[in-house]
Amino acid sequence: MSDSFNGSLPLSFDDETTPGGKKSIKWETIARVTGLMQATIIAGRLQASGIPARAWQEAAGQALGLLVGALGTGYVAVPEEYVDEALSILEEEE
Repeated sequence: MSDSFNGSLPLSFDDETTPGGKKSIKWETIARVTGLMQATIIAGRLQASGIPARAWQEAAGQALGLLVGALGTGYVAVPEEYVDEALSILEEEE
């Protein structure tokens, strides 16, 4: 079969030549909180305001159910172009 897939995929796409091509997004961590639950709530608040946001926790901490220490820390990240807007929303909430 000459049309078989060899397993290699392009590493990057050229935005100028690929309609709807992939664009690299740099995510900035804007909050460090106790646990994934708090991070998820903050990310949800930002998303409700139209800001793309992600909440995450180190996999080992999440698997073990840790809420304290480095592995228990929850993180909230937004694309770099939304950092100022996201921080101002979080400051209003405090």
